[in-house]
Amino acid sequence: MGSGKGGVGKSTTSVNLALALKALGARVGVLDADIYGPSVPAMLGLSGRPESPDNKTIEPLRAFGVEAMSIGFLIEEDSPMIWRGPMATTALTQLFNDTLWDDLDVLLIDLPPGTGDIQLTLSQKIPVAGAVIVTTPQDIATLDARKALKMFEKVEVPVLGVVENMALHTCSNCGHVEHLFGEGGGQRIAEQYGVPLLGSLPLDIGIREQGDAGTPIVAAAPESAAAQAYLAAARRMVEELDKRPRASIPISASLL
Repeated sequence: MGSGKGGVGKSTTSVNLALALKALGARVGVLDADIYGPSVPAMLGLSGRPESPDNKTIEPLRAFGVEAMSIGFLIEEDSPMIWRGPMATTALTQLFNDTLWDDLDVLLIDLPPGTGDIQLTLSQKIPVAGAVIVTTPQDIATLDARKALKMFEKVEVPVLGVVENMALHTCSNCGHVEHLFGEGGGQRIAEQYGVPLLGSLPLDIGIREQGDAGTPIVAAAPESAAAQAYLAAARRMVEELDKRPRASIPISASLL
């Protein structure tokens, strides 16, 4: 999952889409590739250090039936990662290669903002089935999302589609619908670059509250409108993956 920009809800989208894919019957893992600001552990309600059966490899932690690995499991919660780019990229490849993942159908990789070392290392050293671009509708977010999409094109990573986050807000008192961050930004990117709009997700207080509580909305309220929006986006992602030639997708497909 890439965005090119921080603050668009990429990690929240990643963990909820992981749970949605799990609900659809897939064996799912999440790799938190944000070495400097890992948030997946908190969003999945996970803490503690992974176990190592041989002092060389590590077991992923599990929540809601989803496997997860993050640098956040290996450091103190308030410890900053004061590392240069090569150290961060080495840590990412070690987390990917040294984790004892089960036989997964999909591994979601939650990328940090930007188009730098982490993204380039990922595309060069890890087999990737496709990238998903997360954006909000507003112009400043879609500008960076376009850069992320073009970056994946340059490194020959297929873009499966665009997810538009915080697309609309429905007032809990009167039911009035507002597009607080603009309207149609994700659709315009999708049309411009010839990729699908996988889904438009709501700006909903329940998504934020459940994420902060470590119980993502797809797990906490699976019948809610917000959870159903994630499920619809997950189905579209699966449809796009199924269009790819099977020979080109690794057994444990990596999905950005």
